[in-house]
Amino acid sequence: MFESSGIKERTLERILISSFSVRRTEVSKMKAIAVIALLVLVSCAQARIYSRCEMARILYHDYGVTNMITLANWICLIQHESSFNDQAVGAINYNGTQDFGLFQINNQWWCQGNVSSYNSCGIACTALLGNLSASWKCAQLVYQQQGFKAWYGWLNYCNGTAPSVADCI
Repeated sequence: MFESSGIKERTLERILISSFSVRRTEVSKMKAIAVIALLVLVSCAQARIYSRCEMARILYHDYGVTNMITLANWICLIQHESSFNDQAVGAINYNGTQDFGLFQINNQWWCQGNVSSYNSCGIACTALLGNLSASWKCAQLVYQQQGFKAWYGWLNYCNGTAPSVADCI
């Protein structure tokens, strides 16, 4: 009888420990979800979503893109790469890389992210977020080396079909 009682006590002890562990895991999960939700809210609050014409005017007046066909291509590219969101971070690509900012600069070749990178632009990928000047400078390097063909958004939606932005200027 004593031994049987000991088995019951150990079983009860295991159940209590298991129950406590499950509750602690659930609390940890809830805390993680709360932190993620807070980070999403903060990043959304800081994100700048440009309008099509606003971005066209900025590139035209501030960055000297005065050729209307070239300007139309840049605006179309930005629209299809990031939806004019300067905090855009793309989903992880098939090869484990990711794209950042208005121009969706890739972290394998152009900026330093969480994968081994050539970092041709010499900048952290996160520094491209919310930083039009740095993003434009890096996008210009990409463009100089590969043209608009470096961007799938441009290839798939803009190549020869970029809508005019003359009405914006």
